[in-house]
Amino acid sequence: MATLIHDFNFKNQTEAVSSTTMVSDSWNPMAKAQEAKLHIAMFPWLAFGHIIPFLEYAKFLVQKGHRISFISTPKNIDRLPKIPPELATSITLVKIPLPKVKGLPENAEATMDVRTEDVEHLKKAYDGLQPELTRFLEDSVPDMIIYDFAPYWLPEAAAKLGISRVYFCIFNAWFFAFFGPTDMMVDGPDPRKKAEDFLVPPKWVPFKNKVAYKPFEANWMLSSAERNVSGVSDIYRAGKVVAGSDSILIRHCQEFEGAWLNLLGELHQKPFIPLGLMPPPTHVNGSDEKNETWDFISSWLEVQERGSVIYVALGSEVALNQSHVTQLALGLESSGLPFFWALRKPAGSNEPFELPDGYEERVKGRGLVWKGWAPQMRILGHESVGGFLTHCGWSSCVEGILLGLPLVMLPFLVDQGLNARVLEDNGVGIEVPRDEETGLYTSDSVAESVRLIMVENDGKRRREKAKELSLIFGDRELHNSYLENSIV
Repeated sequence: MATLIHDFNFKNQTEAVSSTTMVSDSWNPMAKAQEAKLHIAMFPWLAFGHIIPFLEYAKFLVQKGHRISFISTPKNIDRLPKIPPELATSITLVKIPLPKVKGLPENAEATMDVRTEDVEHLKKAYDGLQPELTRFLEDSVPDMIIYDFAPYWLPEAAAKLGISRVYFCIFNAWFFAFFGPTDMMVDGPDPRKKAEDFLVPPKWVPFKNKVAYKPFEANWMLSSAERNVSGVSDIYRAGKVVAGSDSILIRHCQEFEGAWLNLLGELHQKPFIPLGLMPPPTHVNGSDEKNETWDFISSWLEVQERGSVIYVALGSEVALNQSHVTQLALGLESSGLPFFWALRKPAGSNEPFELPDGYEERVKGRGLVWKGWAPQMRILGHESVGGFLTHCGWSSCVEGILLGLPLVMLPFLVDQGLNARVLEDNGVGIEVPRDEETGLYTSDSVAESVRLIMVENDGKRRREKAKELSLIFGDRELHNSYLENSIV
């Protein structure tokens, strides 16, 4: 049976969805999900790195007997992966049109549709969803709403309606802790005023760590805050969301860097409920077209030696410039090692770049530059793949480590640099050296990092550590137990 789709428009009257059980506010409203069958609304931020974890948790809650109203914009709803038929009837997909905002490209409804510098326009449009979302909540009165970091206005609106409020933090614990306690996030002042203040671990972290930005990251972060057209900083958004929530779900586990999880509870004086790492399945059946794609890719991988290939993918939102592409291409070439490079320009990027002249012919047979959709988990799980060159988005890190692959780390945005510091400190990989003021890297630094991780004796310990950590990251029984415990 098809998934229910609810087009919600402020101009049109819609049929209200009845609530089965009213849940009073408590320190942990998720505990009530074990006692009664609830109607739960979910409202992720407009990024598929957020939307997909929300959808996965929604599918888990449906299996426990709850009903879900999954709320996003029409284009994002239409791009969701297919929901299994046995779950689809309990998930209502609610479409709320995204308001038009000056500076936001036509038909852009997610971060993957825009340039990095235009994400602030997307946040302004997201804030414009408030009236229609509030109207939906008034009409349907769900028992609970689970939301993301961005809708700082939502907890107050939900509280007035007697709806339990849960913030789902898809970031890991060290990134969230980096921004301090709730009152500092909301009211300030943040003692860190200059870029150099962010180059050392925060003073409120009581244990030894390397969670700090590099100069080019700190400068980018501060300049991004200065050009914030939404008028509301991300730190304030997240602080208001935490302050107005009954509890916080977080994609983290005690078995890996558990001290950060404990610190969050102390900083915010709220219950943080870990959901585990939510590892994806290692084998996903795609459409016929995607299966044909996999047939071609796998035939190329199968002629490579076991563990010899490094898979290269920098996510769907990193907008590479010509220097980034050239130096990465030449570095992979000069490494002398087999590589599979998933190279796609983000949909919203207008940054032109080209591979070096004659490049694909020179690396033919040893290297493959793939410019379309690539089945990442299938590639990472292939026996010929022995390492992962990644931008250090948290989902990609989880995917690589759960398969026991050491990481070559080339971070660009937001949390990625902090992820790289933590994972390098854990011995699971190495960060590509770069100019710390400009963020530029060279072909030599790429080649040396790839060779170290893949074949050099100095990288042996990191390769072994990745396999060791895979026992935690890939332990599905462990992470499923976190999901089960989140509603107990």
